[in-house]
Amino acid sequence: MVQSKIELFEKGLTVNASYFKALAHPARLQILQFLAESKSCITGDISDELPLGRTTVNQHLKELKDAGLITGHIEGVKTKYCLNVKKISTLKKAVELFFDKLNTQNYKCE
Repeated sequence: MVQSKIELFEKGLTVNASYFKALAHPARLQILQFLAESKSCITGDISDELPLGRTTVNQHLKELKDAGLITGHIEGVKTKYCLNVKKISTLKKAVELFFDKLNTQNYKCE
């Protein structure tokens, strides 16, 4: 069986990389901010809140859903979007741990 290059890395790094990939576009960050600022789930068209077309926004929503950072449930003809609070909390901890390991306090490049 051929092993993927990603499988050569520690599992924690591959999980972090998938989160970072999901966050690697300003539209996705804005979607997360919008949902957080709304303080509740949003039913309807999030593309009204972004300077992008509906198809593009839907692609970004899919990336966030695939990463587990948001959920989307169909209600009638509209979709209800929510932050996945548990996954966001996991992401926060993962980012904090990752950057804590990059201890630069006494780092010198000579």
